[in-house]
This record gives sequence, structure tokens and C-alpha cells, in this order.
Amino acid sequence: MYMSYLSKKVELLGESETLAMARLSRELKEKGIDVVNMSLGEPDFDTPQFIKDAAIEAINQNYSHYTPVPGYKDLLEAICEKLKRDNNLEYKPANIITSTGAKQSIANAVFALVNDGEEVILPAPYWVSYKEMVSYAGGTPVLLETSIEKNFKPSAAELDAAINEKTKLIIFSSPCNPSGSVWNNDELAEWVAVLEKHPHVFIISDEIYELINFSERPRSLASWPSIKERVITVNGLSKGFAMTGWRFGYMAANETIANACNKIQGQYTSATSSITQRAAIAALKADPEQATGFMRDEFLKRRNLALKLLNEIPGIITNTPDGAFYIFPDISYYIGKSVNGQTINNSKDLCMYLIHEAHVAITPGGAFGMDNHIRISYATSETEIEKAISRIKKALQKIQ
Repeated sequence: MYMSYLSKKVELLGESETLAMARLSRELKEKGIDVVNMSLGEPDFDTPQFIKDAAIEAINQNYSHYTPVPGYKDLLEAICEKLKRDNNLEYKPANIITSTGAKQSIANAVFALVNDGEEVILPAPYWVSYKEMVSYAGGTPVLLETSIEKNFKPSAAELDAAINEKTKLIIFSSPCNPSGSVWNNDELAEWVAVLEKHPHVFIISDEIYELINFSERPRSLASWPSIKERVITVNGLSKGFAMTGWRFGYMAANETIANACNKIQGQYTSATSSITQRAAIAALKADPEQATGFMRDEFLKRRNLALKLLNEIPGIITNTPDGAFYIFPDISYYIGKSVNGQTINNSKDLCMYLIHEAHVAITPGGAFGMDNHIRISYATSETEIEKAISRIKKALQKIQ
């Protein structure tokens, strides 16, 4: 029976392509098929022991009760110390809200700011959930397209041209998911000069991949005083500290926005796990280079290996991403061609072919706003990378 009793909003809400591909990968594995999953953005490292020890201690000390919605006060203070130490950002605990992952922090900010019909600029490629969050909030996503030749970074002039009186918000990530692009200080300064001209526009700066950066660390966008009050800085521990399952993210914003997000979160989920909060304090107080630098170094080796192997495949065009753990190659060469009597019409067709033919799970670029690309996550071992790309190469050779 057609589920007509569901709300129109939920029927229009798209499923996350990354989670959909991961689900298909699990289903095939349950059938005994050896699938290499390069679709999920999840480090294959375990959470550092000192963080786990802090969680165990919290359990033994009976941190098992409700907490304030934004988080424990000493946790908010630890976030303020981290932002000052690493990002030269001055915030007070009243500016901080912790959530069940950076995803919830972004959703809170979108719902707190966007009215029906207001426009939200998304530099493409963008993370899959940005567009769905904006649409669900009643906003209108406006895609700011770019290209692999420009390292997927729109210029300040292109940003300026996309802003109008209906623009309420810009959401971008650096290092970027899915492209791995990192905006340097000069590029950010050019964006800031544009944003200074448009005081009605707010910005969500998604910095969740901050610690997985192979270039010089750029400034946080909120470190420019002229726009700080309009920047919502989002970060967390999932990627840099290998804590995806712990579900911890946070935002720093002006007090009005923080209070609004506190109100929203109080009605939806309340606080994140009390045990996770105590573990987060240990992570935030640690020297990030000592605690996680080895992960970044390993990701760099994996990136270089994956690029070397991908560049041996005819028709695959890559650039060199400076951060995160993704490669976003152009696969236009294969669009419109056929294999096994089927035409490859788009990136999803190609990904479905590869998971069934090569048993490698990757994510269609259409989910990120660029349908002539695919996203490959190299957050797995070198052995798995070699196996996966070898399979991809053989499968692509069959496409005519």
C-alpha cells in the first residue's frame, strides 16, 4: 500500500547516498561476498586508549544522569580552551552547544536560521546532508558549481555573484567532504572581503576534518573579527580522533544563535551521552599532534597510494586533495557508455555497476552535487586500497 499518510516533507527527504551504499555493502557481505567498502567516511583506527580510559572512569564514577542540554560546564570550558589554543578564537561557554555529532550541530544551525523561501548557498561539491537539511527547513539550496581544474574551490567573485537579497546562509567545509579541498588563508581572506559586503548573510564553517590536513593549517573563518558574529563554527571528534560511534560534535556561535540551537536541541534530543561528554574532555585537552598525528600521516600515505593507482586507469581524472580522506575523480569518460547491455547514464549507475561487478562500494558524485564524479574514501588499509582499485580498473575495462 502506498504510504500516503506520511508527511510531504519526509517523502521529499532524500536518503543519504553514503549510508545507502554502506547498507548495500553490508547486505552483500552478509551473503558471503568480499566487498571492499570505500563509501563511508570513517577512519579505520580505534579510539585512542586515553579517551577510552576517561569513558571507563566516567562510568565508574556514575556519570549516568541527565546533563544540561549544551553539555557539562567543564566540557564547554574545554571546548573554549581548544578553540583558543588551536584556532585563536575567543568564546565563552554560553557560545557553545555540544550535540550528537557535527551533523546535528549543522542541522540545529540550519533550523535556527533558515525561513521558508530563503536561499542557502552550497559550494559544490557539498556534503550530502547539507542540501537535504536546507530543503527540510523550507529553504532553497543554491548550488555554486566549480570544477576539478579549480580544485573544487569557487572564487570570491563567483561567491559574490551568487549572493542576493534572499541569501540567508552559506555552508561549506574545509577540508572539504567530498573533495578534500582546503581553502588557504589568501582564499579565505578573499571570501571574507565578499562577506563583509553582505551583512545579512550567515556562514556555517564545517571544520570537522580540521586535523586531517596535509597542507599548512589555515585560519578558522571566525578568526576574522569583521564577520565573527555571523559565523557558526562546527567541529567534533569523529574524524580526527576516530570517534565516529561516540557521536560528539559542537558548535561555537554568537549567543543568540547558540540559545536558539539550545532550544531546538532541547525539544529534539536533549544532550549527547554523558559518558561521551566525559571522554570528549580528555580528547579536547590533549595535544592533537601527539594524540592523532600518526593517523594524519597514515592517511597521507594512503592518499598518495590511491592517487598513484587511480591515475593508471584510463578515463579517470584526479586532482590532489589537501585534506580529509577522500578523492573525488572525474568519471565523465564513462558516462553514456555501455556494459552488459546496460548504459551508464550517471554516477549512480557507475557505482551500482562497480559494487556488483567489482564488489567495491563507492559513493555517486550526484549525491554531492556533481554527477560526473565519484567519491572514493581511502580511510582503509593500503592492502584494501590496492585490492579495491585493482578491481575497479578491471571492471572499468569492460565498459565500451
